[in-house]
Amino acid sequence: MKKVFAEAYKAQEKEILDIVENFDSHGSEIGDQDRNTIKIFPFHGEVLNVKAFKIPNIFNQIAYKFLRKSKAQRSFEYANRLIELGVGTPKPIAYLEQASPFLFKRSFYISEHLDCDLTYRELTKQFDYPDYDTILRAFTRFTYSLHEKDIHFLDHSPGNTLIRKEGDQYVFYLVDLNRMNFGTLDFETRIKNFSRLTIHKSMVEVMSDEYAKVSGYEYEKVFNLMWKETSDFQDRFQRKKQLKKKYKFWKKN
Repeated sequence: MKKVFAEAYKAQEKEILDIVENFDSHGSEIGDQDRNTIKIFPFHGEVLNVKAFKIPNIFNQIAYKFLRKSKAQRSFEYANRLIELGVGTPKPIAYLEQASPFLFKRSFYISEHLDCDLTYRELTKQFDYPDYDTILRAFTRFTYSLHEKDIHFLDHSPGNTLIRKEGDQYVFYLVDLNRMNFGTLDFETRIKNFSRLTIHKSMVEVMSDEYAKVSGYEYEKVFNLMWKETSDFQDRFQRKKQLKKKYKFWKKN
């Protein structure tokens, strides 16, 4: 097993390895378990969040073994990069990889477990949430700050930003970090980065207004592109959903 630990946790390496070795039979599951499994474990007065990535298909087992960094490794490295850039994310603790001589198998990313007040997803459903407009505009400014720091968070979707109220401010933390690029973002890439967040035009109007204010772009230019990219993404999403339904139907029959 390949294992890489943050310096502050090297003294607890054996205890953390015990958690991973007993992952399937211990811990408390949280979140969506469809693709990967996430469990939390109490640990010396704090809580560890352990994400076990599912074993990839045979082609990716070869790719991850010889050609590409694993999702766990990328999550760990990107978390450290975000912290260096002053961006909130749960503290990275370790990543571990299991493999045979020729094939990649299972990997784990371990971070601190961070309780939050809400995620962006609640904003898409609870329009009477306290400080709704304030939070949505603060989230937009947070996204703008990512862009200004040359961070392109490819999984910028409703469940991947944790939101906490700390004092009078709302603070944002990115999770699910394995897909990320770093480099200068042009206007189209910046605005397209909002496309997966909501289906609601009213939210796009508010985010466009705030992004225009902080970036200096014209509101109409921001809104027109943001709404187009949002609509295009939803069209693709619905078509994909329908194809999956048809495939499952024919598979059953």
